[in-house]
Amino acid sequence: MTGLALDLPLETERLVLRPHRMDDLDDLARFHGDPDVVRYVPWPVRDRAATEETLRVKLTQTELVAHGQWLVLAVEVKATGRVIGEVLLKWASDEQGEVGFAFARDAQGQGYAAEAATAMLRLAFDDLGFRRVTAVVVEGNDPSARLLGRLGFRREARFVDGVFFKGAWVTQLVFALLADEWRASVPQPAT
Repeated sequence: MTGLALDLPLETERLVLRPHRMDDLDDLARFHGDPDVVRYVPWPVRDRAATEETLRVKLTQTELVAHGQWLVLAVEVKATGRVIGEVLLKWASDEQGEVGFAFARDAQGQGYAAEAATAMLRLAFDDLGFRRVTAVVVEGNDPSARLLGRLGFRREARFVDGVFFKGAWVTQLVFALLADEWRASVPQPAT
């Protein structure tokens, strides 16, 4: 299979999900350097230089041409132009994906993550034709687990001490959502 066609940016009521730009650096540095934000994500607390280095990689993660690739999009608030987070979609294998997200602390609890994740799921299921999307959460990351539940995901697995993460063995929770479940749980646009 050749690459998957993406129609970017994605827009929601309050957000624009788009490929990163170099001028996102200040906003990214704000939450990539926050220990509370990165506690459960697979990157360390980053200073500005490390965030800039990572941003240069993110500039290339704008398409899905092979299994294993991640699409990484900046989450920008339409009203302010500020990047408050990132959403990710991995093309795991034929018709399967994995979703992830990270948001600035001051943007949490306002529905932005749900809005952005819903847009990514719509891309995965409705535009790309994925059959199944998973999400992996470190146990203890209760806000992300609750969000996945609200999005219709079910917990499928709990791997006790399943991965060495940030210097310790941690338990991973695996959540999954099928296309049929997605379509049954999310209001579909009128045709």
